Amino acid sequence: MTREEVFEKLNEVFQDVFDDSSIQVKDETTAADIEDWDSLEHINLIVAVEAAFQMKFGMGQVTKMKNVGEMADIILEKLG
Repeated sequence: MTREEVFEKLNEVFQDVFDDSSIQVKDETTAADIEDWDSLEHINLIVAVEAAFQMKFGMGQVTKMKNVGEMADIILEKLG
């Protein structure tokens, strides 16, 4: 899977979790950029991303994700 394909799938997940079809995530997208992205929605988002990519993140990986680009990096690393 390419980085571009990961971002296409992430866009779908973010749009679904936040119920906003206008969301287009980029490498630098953070919780501050999406109005409803709070700590509870972060958990829902992680669960949805794990389901979409059929993988589980470790706690260390989740805390390392400071933006969507880092999330994509971890996904690509796990897909290896």
